[in-house]
Amino acid sequence: MKSRLHWLLALAVWLLAAWLPPAEAALNVFATLPEWGALTEVLGGDNVKVYTATNALQDPHHVEAKPSLIARARGADLVVATGAELEIGWLPLVLQQAGNPKVQPGKPGYLEASPLVSMLERPARLDRADGDVHPGGNPHIQTDPRNIARVATALSARLAELDPPNAAAYQARYRSFEERWRNAIARWEREGAPLKGVAIIVQHKGFPYLIDWLGMKEVATLEPKPGIEPTTAHLSSVLESIRQRPVKMVLRAAYQSDRASQWIAERAKINAVVLPFTVGGSDSAKDLFGLFEDTIARLLKGAQ
Repeated sequence: MKSRLHWLLALAVWLLAAWLPPAEAALNVFATLPEWGALTEVLGGDNVKVYTATNALQDPHHVEAKPSLIARARGADLVVATGAELEIGWLPLVLQQAGNPKVQPGKPGYLEASPLVSMLERPARLDRADGDVHPGGNPHIQTDPRNIARVATALSARLAELDPPNAAAYQARYRSFEERWRNAIARWEREGAPLKGVAIIVQHKGFPYLIDWLGMKEVATLEPKPGIEPTTAHLSSVLESIRQRPVKMVLRAAYQSDRASQWIAERAKINAVVLPFTVGGSDSAKDLFGLFEDTIARLLKGAQ
């Protein structure tokens, strides 16, 4: 009799759950870039619904402020952006057109990552003739996993602030992530030790934080100025300069054309290495952990 009662009770619970609509996420999050979307999902779990405005094969400097982005920002509880003027060409317009007071700069529903880290490559002067320069420093902070850790601390606190009933869940997920991430960084640093001092070229100045973290040496940049496509004459001058100081490889991000890096690689007899740059930039970079595991593996192969 008792077992039959238990069976009927279990059936009733199952039927009730089947008829109930799925629980909605507490927070709608608008992430400008894949790295922040992935980080928010890790820290928020089922309590967040994340929309990522761009993908790994898009140039993050040049994004169109489409109506679909405006609609997503209109319904967001939190916007997570890099800042440092990386999204200057589209995000201010999206937020203005969205008319959502919760996610405007300066409000709790707006979080920028760049003020949370030590910025590199702050320009000595500001002149548009120098190309795509950023007054606050180089915005590609996501290529150093230590920066991801700093942003995670602030992001988890902001999620808890915006959604107090689930604060304990956010804190627990952060503690779990922080421990796994700290151990992963230690492992990546051990694996990447042979890269220290390795001389490289970059196609675009998108890797200063990665280079600083691993101790590599940037010898030259293929772009004559940030965001300016190199001419054959400029590439020839770079080729001549590296004959005086040999390098191991030339780096480019997955979203960039391979024309310039292949040109220099073939003539200098060095490896052209494509890095995922962000989550989704390669088949292996499906999440933040895969992003750095794949990055280290590609660099070590390129340095051989």
